[in-house]
Amino acid sequence: MKWLETHKKLAASGLRAFTDREFRAVTGATPASAKFLLIRYTRSGLLRRLKRGLYAVEGELPSQWALANRLYRPSYISLETALSYHHLIPETVYSVTSVTTRSTREFEVSGVSYSYRTLKRKAYFGYRALRQDGETILIAEKAKALADYLYLAYLRGAPVNSRLRWKEVPRRELLDCLAAFEHPGLVEWFKHDLKITDRRIQR
Repeated sequence: MKWLETHKKLAASGLRAFTDREFRAVTGATPASAKFLLIRYTRSGLLRRLKRGLYAVEGELPSQWALANRLYRPSYISLETALSYHHLIPETVYSVTSVTTRSTREFEVSGVSYSYRTLKRKAYFGYRALRQDGETILIAEKAKALADYLYLAYLRGAPVNSRLRWKEVPRRELLDCLAAFEHPGLVEWFKHDLKITDRRIQR
């Protein structure tokens, strides 16, 4: 199969990152032929191997956030990346942070770090589909992004960003998200032990 025909089929599929199985389904190639084509196209620079079993057309990679969703499934963008998106922290975040129900993992693609932190299945909620430049991205809602961040900070005993904009998140909504983790002490830590500079969250 020639590259022009393969590229046309991939473009028509709408897949900007695809597995070897998806490549076979789109192109109609046999498993052996698909394996050969993936190796040949990758070596010639027409495809890029993003990780084992995941590829993209060179020069047509997904956006960083869409790629974050695709690199490790199930996952949604949360923690510092989502906090920055929702303007809950003033910092620009250069790595892409996500949560997952799977084991903690990290990847690096094109010099960008992608990190994934583990949540309980019961706490894997509170995200929505965001459309950006023709791509669908799963990202935490404002309160859930903050709850995910606080939960992991509590578990690690890590300091909480002193510049969090607490007033942007309704207290009741945040408490409901924290309670969903069903972790002894988390809600009490938030209510009584966590030092919050902007006390408006406590109203």
